[in-house]
Formats: sequence, C-alpha cells, structure tokens
Amino acid sequence: MSCFRGKDNETADQVVDKEQELNEWLAITRSREGKWWYSAFHNVTAMVGAGVLGLPYAMAELGWGPGVTALLMSWAITLFTLWQMVQMHEMVPGKRFDRYHELGQHAFGPKLGLWIVVPQQLMVEVGTDIVYMVTGGKSIQKFYTSVCPSCHPIRTTYFIMIFGAIQFLLSHVPSFNSIAGVSIAAAFMSLSYSTIAWVASLKMGVQPGASYEPKGTTSAGRVFGFLAALGDVSFSFAAHSVVLEIQATIKSTPERPSKNPMWKGSLFAYIIVALCYFPVALVGFYIFGNSVQDNILISLEKPRWLIAAANVFVLVHVIGSYQVFAIPVFDMLESFMVKSMKMKPTWYLRFATRNAYVALTMFLGITFPFFGGLLSFFGGFAFVPTTYFIPCIIWLVLFKPRRFSLSWIVNWFCIFVGVTLLILAPIGALRQIIVLSKGYTFYS
Repeated sequence: MSCFRGKDNETADQVVDKEQELNEWLAITRSREGKWWYSAFHNVTAMVGAGVLGLPYAMAELGWGPGVTALLMSWAITLFTLWQMVQMHEMVPGKRFDRYHELGQHAFGPKLGLWIVVPQQLMVEVGTDIVYMVTGGKSIQKFYTSVCPSCHPIRTTYFIMIFGAIQFLLSHVPSFNSIAGVSIAAAFMSLSYSTIAWVASLKMGVQPGASYEPKGTTSAGRVFGFLAALGDVSFSFAAHSVVLEIQATIKSTPERPSKNPMWKGSLFAYIIVALCYFPVALVGFYIFGNSVQDNILISLEKPRWLIAAANVFVLVHVIGSYQVFAIPVFDMLESFMVKSMKMKPTWYLRFATRNAYVALTMFLGITFPFFGGLLSFFGGFAFVPTTYFIPCIIWLVLFKPRRFSLSWIVNWFCIFVGVTLLILAPIGALRQIIVLSKGYTFYS
C-alpha cells in the first residue's frame, strides 16, 4: 500500500473516504436524486438565453440562405456533441466523470486536460454570468420604463445591483438539484417570451418596405456583420460547459445508467430549443426584414403590457440561467479551496466564496455593460471549442474510430466547422466591440 501513501501518510482508503466526504459537500455531487426532466429544464435554462431575441437581427446580417443553414447546422452539430458527452460520462466502468475537466483529464492527461478544459470552461461560465447580470438588470429597467414611461429615469447600474441582490440570496443553495424549481420556471419563461416575440410579430404582419438584403450598407460592414452574426448563432447553442455537471446530479446504477435519463432530458430540451429559436429567428426576420432591432421586443413596441410581461419573463429566465452557470463555478472554486488550499469544507467557506463571485460578476457587469460584445470576441475561443469540437476530439482520442468510418467523418466535420467558427467569429465581434465602446461613459 506504500505506493498509495501521500505526503500526509494517508492510505488509499483514507484518500477515497476524504474524496467521498468532499463530494457529499460540493454542490454538483451532493445530491444524485435528479430526474430526467431536471436535466431537460437545466439544459433549456442554460441554452436558451435572452440572446434568442437577437436571432432575427443575426438573420438580417446573414440573409435567408446562410442564416437558415447556420441555425440548422448549429442545432444538429451541438446535439451530436451533447450526445457524445452524455455517453462518455460513464465510459469507464465504476467511475463517473462528474465534471468537464475530469473527462478532459482522462483523455489528455491530468495536467494537460486541466489546462485545455478549465480556462475555457471558466471563460464560458463566468462570462455568461456577467452577461446575465447585465441582461437581468436591463430587463428590470425595461419593465420599469414600460409600465411607467413618465417616471424619472434611473441608471442601469442600480437595476444591475437589484439583480445582483437576488443572486446573492439564491447562490447559497446547497446543491444543483436545489435549484430545480427555479430552473423549471426559467425554462417555461424562455418558451413564453420566445412565443410572445414571434406571435406578436405575426400579428403585426409584414412591415412596409421590409427588405431581406444583407443589413450592412458597405462591403466591409456586410462582411464584419456576417461574421459577427455567425458567431451569435453558434454561441446560442453553447451550453455544453455544464452538461456533465447536470448529468452528475442523476442517480446511476449498472442496471440503470445515468446516460438514459440524461439523453431523454437532453433530447426534450433540444426540441424546446428548436421551438424557441426557429420561429423567433425566421418569423422576426420575415416580418421586419433587415430593419429589425437587435432585440425584437424593441421592434414590437406595442402593446406595452405585453412587452412589459415579456421582460418579466426574460428576468425570471436569466435568474435561473445565472445559477445554472454559477453552481459549477462554485463547485470548482470550493473544491480548489479544500484540496489545494487545505481549507475546511464549512459554510463559512461557501458563504465567502459565493458572495465574492456574485460581487465580482456584478462589478464587471456594471463596469462593462457592453460585455456581450466582449464575450463574442473572447468567447469565440471558449464557447466554440467546448461545444463544437473538444467533445469530438475527446471521442476520437478515447474511442479511436476506424479511419473514414461514419463516426470518424462526422467528428472531423464537426471539428472543421468548429475551428472555422473559432477563427471567423472573433473577427466580426472585434468591430462590434469598437462600435459599442465609442463614447461609452463608465458607470452610466
């Protein structure tokens, strides 16, 4: 047993016991009682961001052919890579890869796997939470101005702080399954405001002078707009950074492995995603053409009560979405504090870590409310890899499919598409950052 002894002279059994004790404290693995519908609603909440309301604008930049192609390909490719991750969760008998980086370490080695996955996963999760902090605050602000247009205007900063206060409270749930109710409400809200967007658009009818030519007025503007829109569509499906963590909350036995309920829930989630994305994108572009606003609710304007309700739905949704991305970060930070910093797993540690994280995302959201543009740039290096091609590379490394077999061809096709997006999307987003930051005043 000497080969299992560490510097603290712990036996293998003691190490296993400590690991088990830690897993029973951490948010991801504390509860394994998740149901298949939990995974469905967690996936919908993670994937269907308020960005769905910007898909008609992306269609206006892309045009009918490229726009529909980008939507369909992104939906199909990310569904395929999600299936791969679900299958690989328990590919080693008796072991579960409860976190994305654990699967990466199994494929690439303990150190390299950590460096490949963790920075990108954190960029996705932390970046998304900053965007949701801004989106949540602006949703409250839009509701305020909708129900009281003559009221005194209030800075966006204060609305972001109100949203942050909500997250300070919610962030202290003990486990991922503890937010199942919030996630279910958030998923229903995403379907609700998406439906409002396209049904209200249809009721307005095709607007006079609606044009379906690409939105840009110059050749350079059209090219940059096309690339940025391509990134916006692909990022709309980027929620794979939390897939294994969601699956970790589901009970698994040799007779009933977790991959069955998880895949059932994921497939159900992707149907809901299609019902949200495709009608909003296609109907919104059809009705308004290339004059559509970057948020279709702004194009609708009336009836005021409906727009106010839609913004409340967006708010409820991003409250849940923030937590779905935050809990894996809490899990990672608290695990690091206990394992590497030798701190005790107490509620004091959890209280300090989670409050610090929410405060950081709130501060960055207030400081950079145009962070969505930054995320399209930096996120291109994280969203696309974690969703479009890292699962494919891991699959090729671990399963080694025969060359030119169907599995080999499909995986390499996904890698090619993903790498292409990785290169092109940040180029368009860079121009967007420059445009958004011009004349910006901090803390306005």
